[in-house]
Amino acid sequence: MPLRRLYVLVLVAFAVIFTATSSWMAYSVTSRALEDELDDKLEVTAGVAAETGLDATNLLLLGRGDEGNFFWREAYDRLRSLVDRGYVDAAWIIRRESPASPGQGTVPGGGGTIDRTPSYTAIVSTESADSLPIIGTSVAIFSAYDLSGLWEDGSATSTRFTGTDGRFYKYGFARLEDSDVALAVLMRADYLAPLESLRRSVLIASAIAVVLSVLVAIGLAARIAEPLERLSRVALRIQRGRITRSVEVEAGVEIGRLSRAMERMRLGIIQRDEQLRLMLAQVAHEIRNPLGGLKLFSSIAADSADPEERARLFRKIQAEVDALNSIITDFLVYARPRAPQPTLHDIRGPLKEAAELVATELASRGGSLEVDLPDAQLEVVADSGQVKRMVLNLLRNAADAGDRVRLKGTFSNGEVIVSVRDNGPGVPESLQGRIFQPFVTSKERGAGLGLAIVAGVARAHDGRVELVAGDGASGNGAEFRLYLPGSEVFPVARSEANDH
Repeated sequence: MPLRRLYVLVLVAFAVIFTATSSWMAYSVTSRALEDELDDKLEVTAGVAAETGLDATNLLLLGRGDEGNFFWREAYDRLRSLVDRGYVDAAWIIRRESPASPGQGTVPGGGGTIDRTPSYTAIVSTESADSLPIIGTSVAIFSAYDLSGLWEDGSATSTRFTGTDGRFYKYGFARLEDSDVALAVLMRADYLAPLESLRRSVLIASAIAVVLSVLVAIGLAARIAEPLERLSRVALRIQRGRITRSVEVEAGVEIGRLSRAMERMRLGIIQRDEQLRLMLAQVAHEIRNPLGGLKLFSSIAADSADPEERARLFRKIQAEVDALNSIITDFLVYARPRAPQPTLHDIRGPLKEAAELVATELASRGGSLEVDLPDAQLEVVADSGQVKRMVLNLLRNAADAGDRVRLKGTFSNGEVIVSVRDNGPGVPESLQGRIFQPFVTSKERGAGLGLAIVAGVARAHDGRVELVAGDGASGNGAEFRLYLPGSEVFPVARSEANDH
């Protein structure tokens, strides 16, 4: 599914679920609260009316035909006043009859079940005219409700029901003293009208929210999907090799960061392509020189009849082959660097091995190599062979620059520092900022990969190499320092060595 459509569906679904859930919760809570409030109002109204002059003892003495009696008239006037003042819609004084009174339950065949539902008769009612008998009239509607709470707690309310006029009503009941007489009042449950209005408003608001969420989702999806589509086209363009055109920076934090990362990737690809072209050109150039020497020396050797001359020429051919092999090795090491295999070891061993190789070369030319290593171990977690190669490259560069070279190893601030210094002319100022880049060299021969290889291997060991001295203008030589992380247990070992 496209991101744009997925984004719209997710936002719309969230809006629908959120509005529906919140609307249902608001409606339920409000409905429950209003119904509880109406129940309280019914119980209070019935209770107050029941406590204002309604004598249950006198009312129980009334029988059919006593509708004009003083006590009946007084009770009727009190109920009528509740209706006339708008407190209630109708009112009754009812009497609870005992369950299974004569005529209420039967036992068919002698084995039936007796009806234990209480029945109620009216004593006073505001819904009957004065000329009609009311006392003793059965009020069957009240038998449909569970009024056990009325006789146990003194008050109760009925469930909501629909009247003949289509409106909702509820009954409230209050017991008169501790008798079987109770006051019943009828009141409209018109709290549903504002609830219905609230529900319509919520539905309208929900529909508006859904429409707005669709519009917002479409807008946001466009702001996200369109830049991503543009960046995907840029990625395809780069993949097809058309990398000269820069990547435009997109708006927004995340998308903008992605576009800038793609631009850096494009520049990195251009840089690597340029390095590859330069490396191929350098390979061709560096290989051509030894090959030219090999062709020349082999031609002269073929025409020479002097055994000594031919032996001398063969030694030169061998030297050119060694030079050619060294160039190819440097290119392979740079192009396909081997992952280090770190082990905990004393770095003084690889340093001495590299120094012995270069010391022999320097001695043959009348030079010297000074080695300054501490008596205590210099322990690092590193690849011993790669450490030796890094130091050997630094020593050979120093030996090519001067005839006196100094190798020093120290420990400082948790790092092992290997320093290589020569007495040569130093590094030209124009090259000092690029000396660790590939194919950068001040020597007439060589691919300029030695220091680049050292820098790459040092980074692979979480270390670094830097030029700390070597102003070409002063001619005081150059000093390179290789920093490697020391072992975590090194300080203890060093402390023990110092104690001894």
